[in-house]
Amino acid sequence: MPQDRLYVEDISGTIAGERILRLSGPVLLSNFFEFQSLARASSAPTLILDLTQVPYIDSAGIGALVGAYVNHQKAGRRLALVGVTQRVRNTMQVTHVEQFFQFFDTVAAAESGAAA
Repeated sequence: MPQDRLYVEDISGTIAGERILRLSGPVLLSNFFEFQSLARASSAPTLILDLTQVPYIDSAGIGALVGAYVNHQKAGRRLALVGVTQRVRNTMQVTHVEQFFQFFDTVAAAESGAAA
């Protein structure tokens, strides 16, 4: 379905060594593969996932987020989530993965958190 398309914009952060993946659309089993590949391939010390435009996420999407978290933790890198909607946050709470992530309201806040 066209409305289930996930768009991923890969951009550099304002701080050296920072990468931002800006997602737009739901994160679902049918569409998360590009996001998953980009997150896994990231070797940046800090990866910021901007989820401001993600209205909902399914269990496969949650798995992709957890996979990104594990990948970054094992390598001693940082992962931050930005703009997580209440619906997505509720899904993270129900699946008991919320405690693994750092949440920020804006990319600027996540960047300043990375610099601290």
